[in-house]
Amino acid sequence: MAGGRSNTSGDSRGSSSGRRPSRGAGRFFSVPKKCWSGELMVTLTSNSDQNPYRRYLRCSFAAENKLQNDNHIFKWVDEALLNEVDTLLLIFCVFYSSRD
Repeated sequence: MAGGRSNTSGDSRGSSSGRRPSRGAGRFFSVPKKCWSGELMVTLTSNSDQNPYRRYLRCSFAAENKLQNDNHIFKWVDEALLNEVDTLLLIFCVFYSSRD
């Protein structure tokens, strides 16, 4: 599983609203490629009652070892993608405002 993406199901412990405290060394505002531990991220699918079939990113080490309540990175894919769009919009606005 390390070093790539996975389509396997995994455990998800998120709330029904989809919000969870950030984990690891700070909050990520984009799609994380690696965990703070240096391990690559994997994409998994939640099988929880609160978030059925919702995709999330997880540190491959934590996913392989089925760690819970740890400080390795966890991020919902939909939130990561929205963060990317927000970042691009900000860059776009800054770029065009500087042209005036």
